[in-house]
Amino acid sequence: MSIFNFSDTEALGSVISVDTAAATIRVDDLDRLKRLQVNRLVVLQSSKPGQHLIGIVVKITRKPDNQELGDEEAGDDEFIPNENNLVKTTLIGTLLDRVGREKNVFRRTLETVPEIDANCFSLEGERLTRFMQVISNVKTEGPKLSLGNFTLDDEAIAYLNGNKLFQRHAIIVGSTGSGKSWTTARLLDQIAELSQANTVLFDIHGEYRPLTGKAFKHLRVAGPSDIEHKRGLADGVLHLPYWLLGYEALVSMFVDRSDQNAPNQSMVMTRTIVNMKKAKLDPKEHGDILSNFTIDSPVPFDLSDVLSELGRLDEERVADSRGKPDGKAGDYNGKLSRLIGRLEAKRNDRRLAFLFQPPKECMDMAWLERMVHEISAGRGAQEGAEGGIKIIDFSEVPSDVLPLMVSLLAQIIFSTSLWTKSEERHPIAIMCDEAHLYIPERLQADSSDSVAVEIFERIAKEGRKYGIGLVVISQRPSEVNRTVLSQCNNVVAMRLSNGDDQSVIKRLLPESLGSFGDLLPVLDIGEALVVGDASLLPTRVRIAEPKMKPDSQTVAFWDRWNEAEPKSDTANSIRSWRRQSMN
Repeated sequence: MSIFNFSDTEALGSVISVDTAAATIRVDDLDRLKRLQVNRLVVLQSSKPGQHLIGIVVKITRKPDNQELGDEEAGDDEFIPNENNLVKTTLIGTLLDRVGREKNVFRRTLETVPEIDANCFSLEGERLTRFMQVISNVKTEGPKLSLGNFTLDDEAIAYLNGNKLFQRHAIIVGSTGSGKSWTTARLLDQIAELSQANTVLFDIHGEYRPLTGKAFKHLRVAGPSDIEHKRGLADGVLHLPYWLLGYEALVSMFVDRSDQNAPNQSMVMTRTIVNMKKAKLDPKEHGDILSNFTIDSPVPFDLSDVLSELGRLDEERVADSRGKPDGKAGDYNGKLSRLIGRLEAKRNDRRLAFLFQPPKECMDMAWLERMVHEISAGRGAQEGAEGGIKIIDFSEVPSDVLPLMVSLLAQIIFSTSLWTKSEERHPIAIMCDEAHLYIPERLQADSSDSVAVEIFERIAKEGRKYGIGLVVISQRPSEVNRTVLSQCNNVVAMRLSNGDDQSVIKRLLPESLGSFGDLLPVLDIGEALVVGDASLLPTRVRIAEPKMKPDSQTVAFWDRWNEAEPKSDTANSIRSWRRQSMN
């Protein structure tokens, strides 16, 4: 039996115009018009039996059409009010009474459009609840993915299609304090229920430390104190040694492109690093690597050897035309001094110790395999089947190299999946918290940001082919790279108060759902607009409370100022600042 057993007397009104995916309804009953609200659902009769079209109200208008009467019919001041009450709706799908043996099936397709004078009904009460239950009946085995309940009907759970959410990429956006971190934690809750979960979260400020349990593994990019105490992977400390950097990253970090000798510096550095990498490979043991070798090949080399060779070339003198052995300056004499200075400064910077002062174990060829396994292997492949969700804390990484380091890890994950046989490939989702910091829309000339953006653009465009899903999380979508955002076919938008941010999200919505964008500044805290391939019905969802709440750093100013005892630890704050470490 159809859940839409309307009688004609319940009709809200009738269709007076039809477009490709829109219909305009004329409403004669003013009381019924007053009960309608924008973004509520309506049901329209289809031209096919056994089908009903579902629409969303996008506009309600009441236009009095005052037609004056002639003198022979009425006095000079009399008129007949002809109310022209119109409801504009966007058609979003079809409910079929039966498909095979299944009853009441909702599809996001429009096989028909309503006929002129077809009845339209408001969807509310018990019928709304039953319809929401149809929407929530996700056909899948095992745990279902749910962010919370529908705002339209809080008795109905809002389920998402987990496959399409990660296959087609997603964005989670919202202003500070809107519930963005809460939503991310709720999503991680759901992923943690899966026995083969495989997700990496780039935690920029360390706010996801409270998320613990068998499904979670916390790794922290090494700070200065970790170098002193020689902590490594076994201690949950991650090093990103310099030899992992590709050519573009090396050049952006060490070569000043404004220097007139920049081309020479790039060429000599490239050649020197290639030679040092090759020197570390045994021709018999690593012949297959040597035969296809490039500067981007992840092979350890000693930076001290590179500096020594660059220093030799910078001071080199060669024989002149008269045969004097050191009669003239070499080709690179005096042209590499700035490059050497930059290299030495970076190597001696304690903040970059995780990059330039890695432990001895990181200089071994076998270390890369262990590190990649830690960050990209699924839960079932991890020791004790624990740690399918890897939360990587970047809070001690300096902001000027943050884009390079985050993108380096993303590049490692992508390259590993790329070079894995398709039948052996285990899907992985990369969740990018505070994405505007390292996938920016506006790039500085010759900055390391461009290297990071290029990597994430490739993942957004090609990741699906190699089993990589991308979830972009940001409070400023207008500052996130547009190419990356355009590849995200699922939007979870919390409240956005900035006009530029609202415009970006509106552009991502289908044209037929453009009115949904007007909700962005008025959404409640913890409420989200969910639209995309993973959501059967584009709608508002009230996000459920996560099992473990992130440390979102939201301080209650007034309450804290009203406490009896002050809180202050200036001495330790200054000490941590000087040590460049919170540990």
